[in-house]
Amino acid sequence: MVRSHFLLALAALITAGCSRTDAPPRMPPPQDSGPRPDEMPALLNAELPFRYPAELYARKAQGNVTLKLFIDRDGRVLPDSTRVDEPSAFAAFDTAAVKGARELRFVPAKLHGEAIPFSFFFPVFSPPPAPPPLPGHFTLQPVGRGSHPV
Repeated sequence: MVRSHFLLALAALITAGCSRTDAPPRMPPPQDSGPRPDEMPALLNAELPFRYPAELYARKAQGNVTLKLFIDRDGRVLPDSTRVDEPSAFAAFDTAAVKGARELRFVPAKLHGEAIPFSFFFPVFSPPPAPPPLPGHFTLQPVGRGSHPV
């Protein structure tokens, strides 16, 4: 069965001029003119709203898209302002990222304790889908208290 969700690893919001590494997640400075917030936006979604395109899932494709988002004072993404800053190799990933971004919710950025609108880069990583276990393959299962797997 084709999975409908991106298998995403939301690693970090990329800082300007930095490469993608294992560094701790950080937000970039705003790209538009305006004040730099004291508190950066924080993602509220418990689950990411991106859907893995079925045709790319079947091909076990992967892609990374960097979106530029603009959130308002309430932490809502303004869909008309969302754009692809760095596209993946597949237009379907780019489209799925833009579409899913509409459902993202944030604690808004704050300046001197007041919510402000803010724009920033948001990477969407879609690793290749993991294959299902083959019939007859063994997996480790939790065992009862005091027992040890052999």
